Amino acid sequence: MHEIITSFFSGDLKNFIQAIGMIGVFIVIFSESGLLIGFFLPGDSLLFTAGLLSSPAFNLFNVWHLVLGAWVCAILGDNVGYEFGKRVGRSLFKKEKSFLFNPANLIKAQEFYEKHGGKAITIARFMPVIRTFAPIVAGIGHMNHLKFTFYNFLGGTIWVWSMVFGGYFLGQTIPNIDKYILPIVLLIIAVSIAPPLLHIYKENKRTIWEKIGEKLKNFFKYGVK
Repeated sequence: MHEIITSFFSGDLKNFIQAIGMIGVFIVIFSESGLLIGFFLPGDSLLFTAGLLSSPAFNLFNVWHLVLGAWVCAILGDNVGYEFGKRVGRSLFKKEKSFLFNPANLIKAQEFYEKHGGKAITIARFMPVIRTFAPIVAGIGHMNHLKFTFYNFLGGTIWVWSMVFGGYFLGQTIPNIDKYILPIVLLIIAVSIAPPLLHIYKENKRTIWEKIGEKLKNFFKYGVK
């Protein structure tokens, strides 16, 4: 247990995955997709690294067992999130902020869902935090279950298969790939958080430039003698 905790918080996904095994990977994917406590879990980088460790260079997992199990867990996880949102989700908007829950994340997911409609369930798969709350918001809004199932299946399929086999084929292609695991994982994390950061920037772009303009104005007015 100590090894698992240490590996997770140190960002050493290779040792973390080796410690938790394939079943542990499935639990993480299910939790991130369907449980509120899973929003901080590293789904993208975890799947990619697990796929990498399934390549002939490491041969830690059978890649087909990995991808099929993670695929099922991702889809089931979103269904659990949807049902949770449908039954008790509205009360979450009244819940106070805590270490494991921030209502602001739920509001962001709601805004994202309202903007993109049903396809938000698919797009959200590639956006950390949003992917945990999107199915809950869909349930709160009583999205048509058949429609939700379609977008959930589509998003879960694209997300899991692209991440796992992306890592697997990279492990087959690059010699001595173990030397580059950390930079690759950091790149995946950067790519994962880029969309929400870009969205935040666009939403606040005018305010940011207004503040910069005001500071420059004050500088030239009072700072230059």
